Amino acid sequence: MNGILCRQLALDYCCEPEDLREGRNHFTEYRPLEGRRRWREGKDCFLKVAMVGGRLLFTGKPEIVGRCRALYADEGAAWFLEAGNMRRLDALLKDFGCRIGMAHPFFIAEHETPADTAGFDIALFHGAEIERFRGDERFGEAYGFCEEAPDVLGAAALRGGKILGMAGASADSPLMWQIGINVEPEARGLGIGTKLVSLLKNEILRQGILPFYGTSASHLASQRLALAAGFLPAWAELVAEKIED
Repeated sequence: MNGILCRQLALDYCCEPEDLREGRNHFTEYRPLEGRRRWREGKDCFLKVAMVGGRLLFTGKPEIVGRCRALYADEGAAWFLEAGNMRRLDALLKDFGCRIGMAHPFFIAEHETPADTAGFDIALFHGAEIERFRGDERFGEAYGFCEEAPDVLGAAALRGGKILGMAGASADSPLMWQIGINVEPEARGLGIGTKLVSLLKNEILRQGILPFYGTSASHLASQRLALAAGFLPAWAELVAEKIED
């Protein structure tokens, strides 16, 4: 397992990096550790689950984690997100006024790859320069404008002064930055997404930070883009949310 990812998930799931290399599932009471990713954490983390390296990591409130331990102590990770199991977990969460909120696969990249941007003008944006795109609905995947995961780096592909695609990176933690991408409808099929994601990935790696990429389990085009840009599947993650009245 990648060493940075191992350290990050240990912070996110309130365990030790060595625990991720063991062959058993882990169940911990959630504590907001410094350096964690705050992905969909909200004000309180009731339950989240990671599927990584063939094992399951559970963290959250002790009452739900205890119930999960009874159900999933010997469960494998490979089929955890199958529909039948999701129904069973959702029924359990309902007893606590919660439900499954999101479940996504995540990819990481460990090596630089060529980013051929010939034929396009490339503009880079750093930190406060990204603020100009706040409220621009074209770039909702590239930039989240989230206080817990600030947007730190962006790259646009332009032709004739028009932005055809935009990739952005958010500092989800000091160890790992997440990349998102938007491509304008008329520019799809030109490889712009792969070029921009590769470019940002390379920039992030040069800073000693691990880039990662999340998408929907059913968004196959997005997954193909990740693979083409040099990312590989690394883990999947599920987060519960409170059912609002």
